[in-house]
Amino acid sequence: MTVLVKICGIVDDVIAHRAIDDSADMLGFVFFPKSPRHLPIDVARNVITNARAYTTAATVRPKMVSVMVNPDDSLLKLIIEALSPDVIQLHGHETPERVRDIHARFNTPLIKAISVSDASDVASAKAYEPYVDYLMFDAKPPAGAALPGGVGARFDWSLMQHYRGHKPWFLAGGLNPDNVSSAISLSKAPLVDVSSGVERAPGLKDPSLITQFINNAKQT
Repeated sequence: MTVLVKICGIVDDVIAHRAIDDSADMLGFVFFPKSPRHLPIDVARNVITNARAYTTAATVRPKMVSVMVNPDDSLLKLIIEALSPDVIQLHGHETPERVRDIHARFNTPLIKAISVSDASDVASAKAYEPYVDYLMFDAKPPAGAALPGGVGARFDWSLMQHYRGHKPWFLAGGLNPDNVSSAISLSKAPLVDVSSGVERAPGLKDPSLITQFINNAKQT
């Protein structure tokens, strides 16, 4: 089974089109002002519209993912109405009850990110399963970090070897072109997510690293 790849933190047409050309399965757009990958909604609308038009000539049609951190209902409504995302990624401290409410209110496919430092964090994902379409296991950020992800931190991927959840799941955190193959082999992840691992500077994606990452992930 081919591993699916999400390239997150896309900010312009050049990188979106490169990811599509390289057969990325999902493109992530971040709406969190503290992130160097944050996009104003009007800019995101243009990039996503252009990406969707570009996919008409591509071999894959990736899902467009709107990434938010502890969003309130007004932000969710604004993003859904403005961008019509295929998936919403919740990457904050949203509780199972909050995710349940978002699922019921907005009826949009959801990814819930779980911050992992030990096996108990992996086990906590079970409470979210009834309300999400995907789970994402990301490294718990270092103490004092301003961002909940996208900082290049990684966790012990062997914690995922015996995970038997009921929803498709992503491995995230600290992945890059050099380690993605071994990470997939160790964790048995069916999907992977990368942001900082394909950048030459925070928020600045490197097209060649995207190509390498996707090729290495899908050839594992």
